[in-house]
Amino acid sequence: MPKILVTDPLSEEGLAQLFEATDMQVDLKIGIPATEIIEIIGDYDALLVRSQTKVTADIITAAKNLKVIGRAGVGVDNIDVRAATKAGILVINAPDGNTITTAEFSFAMMMALARHIPQATKSLLDGRWERNKFVGAELRDKVLGIVGLGRIGAEVAKRAQVFSMHVIAYDPFLTPARAEKLGVKAGTLEDVITKADFITVHTPLTKETHHLIGEKELSRMKKGVRIINCARGGIIDEMALCKALDDGIVQGAAFDVFEKEPPIDHPLLQYPQVIATPHLGASTNEAQINVAVDVAGGIVQLLRGGVYPHTVNLPSLPAELRQQIQPFADLGEVLGSLAAQVMQQGVQSVQIQYEGEPSQLQVDPITRATLKGILQQHYGEEVHLISVALLAEEIGIDVSETKIPRNQTYGNHIRVTLVGDTESVTVAGTYIKGLGIRIVDIGGYPLDISPSDYLVTTWHHDVPGIIGSVGSVLGKAGINIASMQVGRVNEGGQALMVIAVDRAVADEHVHEIESTNGILRVKYIELPL
Repeated sequence: MPKILVTDPLSEEGLAQLFEATDMQVDLKIGIPATEIIEIIGDYDALLVRSQTKVTADIITAAKNLKVIGRAGVGVDNIDVRAATKAGILVINAPDGNTITTAEFSFAMMMALARHIPQATKSLLDGRWERNKFVGAELRDKVLGIVGLGRIGAEVAKRAQVFSMHVIAYDPFLTPARAEKLGVKAGTLEDVITKADFITVHTPLTKETHHLIGEKELSRMKKGVRIINCARGGIIDEMALCKALDDGIVQGAAFDVFEKEPPIDHPLLQYPQVIATPHLGASTNEAQINVAVDVAGGIVQLLRGGVYPHTVNLPSLPAELRQQIQPFADLGEVLGSLAAQVMQQGVQSVQIQYEGEPSQLQVDPITRATLKGILQQHYGEEVHLISVALLAEEIGIDVSETKIPRNQTYGNHIRVTLVGDTESVTVAGTYIKGLGIRIVDIGGYPLDISPSDYLVTTWHHDVPGIIGSVGSVLGKAGINIASMQVGRVNEGGQALMVIAVDRAVADEHVHEIESTNGILRVKYIELPL
């Protein structure tokens, strides 16, 4: 009889899903320490947690019989997913359980902000009757700018249209067809920040979205704009927002999330035109029930040999097949991430070409890993190996695969092409046993470089002095160069340089490289290695 261990509190409805499975044993050990989990986890087939239990590599190592770890919620940052994948353990979550709850909360915050409801309530409770002080604004005919049009952003857009708002949305993967289907106008980030009366963000927090809206973006907004963040703290630069409030550019802000929580003595909370809540976006009875019911039911289905749509990691494969596929899956993820970061506009289609050895394998896991690398640049933790193909379909990206038995130069070769409205980007790579992954082509420029966590990539005129100038900037910043490659098609034309460095490169150093004479474009890239 399969055994399920539950270590975090769950709703009664979620627990009922487990106890109704009479062919399974369920043990509730709420709040037990990690040391005790390590002692007993070897007896269990499934572990169900929320956010309190940290499922570490030590716990996974001790879990000799574990087949599935369930997280009753969206994020899985409290679970060592990589360790679970290596151990052949499925990790599942409930990404849809709080979509409506968070969308409704975001819209409620926008309405409260427009009509000064919290401030007026406080005034009345203090014994004052200040009707003239709290004159608000209608939502009708206002422009709502949505940054991030995933599941939650799309639900906010639907509600805005009911209120006769005009919606303009920025999302790197928003295609014209999907925008038309949702009834929104697709725009750039510049369009959103310069045209919107209200701006709400619904992206995950990634390297690309950290301080996505900063001092420069705030300075270009319409005077009187109102800003809502119920997504992740850190997407909006909170100190820059304070300055925009002081300058009168931003009329009000509503925050449910902060870069550091709890936000004790946060200067943003001193502004009377700011309303804030303690991370309540997903805090409804319905959402807590939904995520618990979904994940508990998923565990039961999987232990009975069924399937569950929201599996975070790659399902376990026979060891021999996994060893064959994994290097190419890693290569695909690196190439996908690289291409997505080089691409300067939204992606409408993805073309993956397998040549040589990978063309003889089951390529579905490699394709999924490639899509993960592409989509994770914007969707962060929403992107999982099992659901990534569905996510690509939902946002309107066409995916195609081509197999070619041989490659003239390499024993194996993967080529990834991203196609946008007016731009396409192709990158290619190979895997060499004993040497690992090699990047051999970026946008038609031939290369041979081993990728690192941090890459500085420049497009420049093929003239003397460029390499030295860029190296000098990095040297002054104390950033060591691990390797460097330059690719060019014609002497004296344009060239591409890829520099692998030992640590992250700050924006100020990227901007300094951009200002170097002869440099056409600079892109700092971080890869999932």
